[in-house]
Amino acid sequence: MHKMMNQSKHYDTIVIGAGPAGLTAGIYLSRAKLKTLILNEGTVGGQMVLTHEIANFPGVESTSGYQLANIMKKQAKSFGCDILANVNICDIDLDGDIKTVAITDGSTYTSDSVILTPGGRPRTLNVPGEDQLKGKGISYCATCDGDFFTGKEIVVVGGGNSALEEAVSLTKYATTVTVVHQFDHFQAYEHAIEEAREHLQINFVMESTISAFYGNENLESVDIISLKTGEVTNFKTDGVFIFIGYIPNTEFLNKKVELNQWGEIVVMPDMSTNIEGVYAAGDCTAKRYRQVTTAVGDGTIAALAVSNYMNEVKAKQKELILV
Repeated sequence: MHKMMNQSKHYDTIVIGAGPAGLTAGIYLSRAKLKTLILNEGTVGGQMVLTHEIANFPGVESTSGYQLANIMKKQAKSFGCDILANVNICDIDLDGDIKTVAITDGSTYTSDSVILTPGGRPRTLNVPGEDQLKGKGISYCATCDGDFFTGKEIVVVGGGNSALEEAVSLTKYATTVTVVHQFDHFQAYEHAIEEAREHLQINFVMESTISAFYGNENLESVDIISLKTGEVTNFKTDGVFIFIGYIPNTEFLNKKVELNQWGEIVVMPDMSTNIEGVYAAGDCTAKRYRQVTTAVGDGTIAALAVSNYMNEVKAKQKELILV
């Protein structure tokens, strides 16, 4: 079926998501003179803006995720990329030569290709009291909320890079940080483990997890259960920061593109999906390592692949006109 195209709302490529992968794709595509639109359901920058300090981005000694996101946004826009943030996508059609994306304000955008970069969101513990006390002592963002816990005692849940790095970062505010982790070892880089272990303000409770949160207006205490003995200890704390992974933001893509059992988008080495003209990049894809740099790499590959794809599309369109 032929889809009507409003030329003012038709793009060569629509990028869905404005994290590091999406912004990088926007920079490369726009610089290649492809008419590009980035649609983002939240704040530009994705999970990157939640990172207090990025010290391992090549060529940049140290910056915050928020600053890096703003620079990438400015770069993309300087090359002509259109960016719409805080929009809600209500429908998406990826089949056929023309892709369609509709948002809740009634606008519909079409394109010849799409790059999916919706990223992910923090995983919750899903235990009693968590929903009620979110934002009242429970946080998933050290950069956003660390200052609220100045001079207080807090808990960090998790044992990966994010958990240990943010635990160290939070010592700037809190008097003590207790790291609670479900295993007897950490899943983090050695330098992150050493820095946390050597910090005098950080304590560790291993092979344990939080089983309940308590409080009225604000968080007052948590139950910490030993996964080894089953013993439960009520632990008084002013705040809990949870860093236990992510969930890919791909629910809206169910049955639209191939997903694996974890909801991650399955991609080929060139970031192409099982749908022609549709690519994906960043934390939403099936991959082992998730860093800002790997997202940037994914976004670069996807954009270059789309550039090649669009060259083929435009060549075919010229042939049809000549005929």
